[in-house]
Amino acid sequence: MPFAYPRTIHFPDTDAAGVVFFANYLSICHEAYEEALHAAGIELKTFFSDTGVIIPISKSEAEYLRPLACGDKLRVTVAPALLTENSFAIRYEITRLGGGDKLAARVRTEHVCTSRQKSGRVPLPPALAAWVSAG
Repeated sequence: MPFAYPRTIHFPDTDAAGVVFFANYLSICHEAYEEALHAAGIELKTFFSDTGVIIPISKSEAEYLRPLACGDKLRVTVAPALLTENSFAIRYEITRLGGGDKLAARVRTEHVCTSRQKSGRVPLPPALAAWVSAG
């Protein structure tokens, strides 16, 4: 079941035209990703130092379906999926709430697990693998 993150669009999210700046969609999705991990019991403050991994985004894509403006209430759903033993994707749907909920954007990111000590990919840590599998 996808994780749902509620959010309000704030003035700094928007550009001079009064709509969300395109790059801020990725920032909003990353907030939702962090909240989903926290809700799954993964403490980000210690997760990376305890596991010795880094998990950079290797690919991102976005489809902007309708504009979002300051004050809009959102629901961001987060749905992870395993790609390989050391990579996963997250599908996000950003829905504008109220007056008939409307899908505003679809975003997808791919993440690769690497090690600070070793060169190259390493398997996902167990807690992260469990979160991805449950998604």
